[in-house]
Amino acid sequence: MKSTMLAVVASVALVSTAPAPLIARTPPNIPSTSAAQTQLTGLRVTAQGPQTGYSRDLFPHWSTISGTCNTRETVLQRDGTGVVTDSACASTSGRWFSPYDGATWSAASDVDIDHVVPLSNAWKSGAASWSTSRRETFANDLTNPQLIAVTDNVNQAKSDQGPESWKPPVTSYYCTYAKMWIKVKSVYSLTVTSAEKSALTSMLNSC
Repeated sequence: MKSTMLAVVASVALVSTAPAPLIARTPPNIPSTSAAQTQLTGLRVTAQGPQTGYSRDLFPHWSTISGTCNTRETVLQRDGTGVVTDSACASTSGRWFSPYDGATWSAASDVDIDHVVPLSNAWKSGAASWSTSRRETFANDLTNPQLIAVTDNVNQAKSDQGPESWKPPVTSYYCTYAKMWIKVKSVYSLTVTSAEKSALTSMLNSC
């Protein structure tokens, strides 16, 4: 009986100290496949504009969202599991699953917040004519699927490339990625190139 009780206690201890299940989060307002196809059809196809005049500083980003929490910290909390923050809202612990490459991280420093449609791409597809306020809204958009926590070096490898030249390493994520990209471009009335539209169409076909 005593050995049985010890076994039960040990089992409970193991369960209580096991980390919480890692949840794969998704940004808000990802459209259905049919809605994304309709939105893609509605995007204007044209050549990209010039990079002339572009600077990340023209897209004020990581704005304060609430208290001491900026956009980056807000997304880290949204996309992470068991996230603990300090008085400055910095994430001191937690776990993050990166859907782009399937990696899991336990340090916020290993995680970047990706702008699904890069700021430079937006600049060349319509944002060059926006007001600073609209560019700030775009760079800190928590309403649409524009921001997502991913592995830092994967985000850096993506840089400002569109889906015609860069796709997530995890091919099963092509569908979701395309739907997010299309939604953001549709919401902000940004243009697409013919190669970009072709890539997005192909990615939607994987849904």
